[in-house]
Amino acid sequence: MQSVEGARPSVVTEHFADGRPARALTRHLVEEAPIAIEINGIGYAVMMATPADLTDYALGFCLSEQLIDDAREFVSADAVAVPAGGWMLRVLLDAPSAGPLIDRARLRLAEGSCGLCGIESLEQVLRPLPPITARLTVAKAAVFRAVAALGDHQALGRATRAAHGAAFCDPDGTIRLVREDVGRHNAFDKLIGALAHAGIDPATGFVVLTARCSFELVQKAVIAHVPVLATISAASTMAVDQARAHGLTLYSLAREDSLLET
Repeated sequence: MQSVEGARPSVVTEHFADGRPARALTRHLVEEAPIAIEINGIGYAVMMATPADLTDYALGFCLSEQLIDDAREFVSADAVAVPAGGWMLRVLLDAPSAGPLIDRARLRLAEGSCGLCGIESLEQVLRPLPPITARLTVAKAAVFRAVAALGDHQALGRATRAAHGAAFCDPDGTIRLVREDVGRHNAFDKLIGALAHAGIDPATGFVVLTARCSFELVQKAVIAHVPVLATISAASTMAVDQARAHGLTLYSLAREDSLLET
């Protein structure tokens, strides 16, 4: 069995609805592990994520959390496996960028990088963000093209059927970068970090996510200055409201034969 980053072979028992005898087989399961994020020596969060592309994840997380405004303020990230299980992700930010960290640092356990870590009030959750000023024309055909091709770029998703994907696409629908994770928010953070590491301006293309479109994903897109976001499942009310309020073009239920523009 070919190895796949972010997956682990496991023996499982397959059962059949037509009454055929069950059989044992080996298949890939997506890795999920606690990732303790330590920033400038301060325990900030413990996230459940797939331990792959963790340097991209660290940078994208810091940008999404608005701990830094520019990738140049990100110094390094060091991922170390913990013998008892899980990973320690030690992140170093440029010292002048550490202000928000001191106020919001706490150790917590979460299901994924939700974009709301350290938020303590409704006012902070619904804080206004700078509107997206970039204008990008993306034909519907380009979205269909990207959605149809995404599966071919998801090695982890194909192997496990359990990983979300986040793809950055050129305006014509050509997929340039993909990141995957057991969590949809984590996959988007990894993509944001990968774009920053590659020096690619998110305003020059659009993003496709294999997820329902929630408020937090729209918030991440706005913070990253992504002008167009497409998700393969439906959008929530808050996601639509936030997209409209901040100038984000939002497509949901983006499938190979239809999509919704909200």
